[in-house]
Amino acid sequence: MNTRITELLEIQYPVICGGLYRIGRAPLAAAISEAGGLGIMTSATFETAEELRQEIRKAKELTKKPIGVNINLFPSVKKMPNEAYIDVLLDEGIRIVETSGRNPEPFMKVLKDNNVIVIHKVAGVKYAKTAERVGCDAVTIVGFEAGGHPGMEDVGNIVLVPQTVDAVSIPVLAGGGIADGRGLAAMLALGAEGIVMGTRFLASQEAMVHDNLKRWMVQASEIDTALIQKSIGSTSRVGRNAIALKVLDAESRGATLEELLPFISGQRSAKVFNEGDLDAGVFSCGQSVARIRQIQTVKEIISEVVGEGRQVTDRMRKIWSDTNQMETTQ
Repeated sequence: MNTRITELLEIQYPVICGGLYRIGRAPLAAAISEAGGLGIMTSATFETAEELRQEIRKAKELTKKPIGVNINLFPSVKKMPNEAYIDVLLDEGIRIVETSGRNPEPFMKVLKDNNVIVIHKVAGVKYAKTAERVGCDAVTIVGFEAGGHPGMEDVGNIVLVPQTVDAVSIPVLAGGGIADGRGLAAMLALGAEGIVMGTRFLASQEAMVHDNLKRWMVQASEIDTALIQKSIGSTSRVGRNAIALKVLDAESRGATLEELLPFISGQRSAKVFNEGDLDAGVFSCGQSVARIRQIQTVKEIISEVVGEGRQVTDRMRKIWSDTNQMETTQ
């Protein structure tokens, strides 16, 4: 497959795993890159920059193909040592960075001076235009369907993707609600140059999460996620569990950030991923969870996505060919 994204990133398929907090580690990222996509490690997962350095080195032992690092620019209770993370990734030869959250402009000079490709993840067209203006090489637009932070506006990708493609000249990646080849074909048809999948890779064999969560994902439906934290201006799509419902109830009663923090803390979510207690805390999960039928290796997932995408494209090509033949004979 050949798009502006595959050329820019020097990868085989336009399939990327965006930053996954706590999950974006060497085994998953390297497996995705080795299978022809682009794996991304999440710097915020690591307490120190030196821990990130060691994880980058582990990934390099697992693959010689390009990998990236996510730099989290979202507001947080704990200040992220992003300058130190960037120093480390530059030292270790990483030349692809995904930024997410606030405007990446404060970090653009050091990244571009070191020939780093910057992909900024946004949840709205105006933010995509800003990303292009400050020098980003590509942008990921995430729709309402996405797990994690889909933004404050409830707009899906069928509208957001073409709107973004029309608004910027840099390559656009589509994220949110995509877990199979039909999603890949649809996003390419809307003008995207590739896709970002998070939830689908969370349910892979290489993802370092408890089997209880993976089993839940296989049986989940499209209504088994919830949007929380909208009342505090930090909308997050998560699995619909007991804690998520408590958060929604608290928000309906006008809870403050301080009142919500005990429910949405990272320590609680760690128990979900590490111990398999599905009601211990909130965990990011997109609506595409409904499309997951089995736990596969990353290589199998990417192979299926690309193969099905080709089948869908062939089907559409046949439809148009048949239509043209009918019009010619009339």
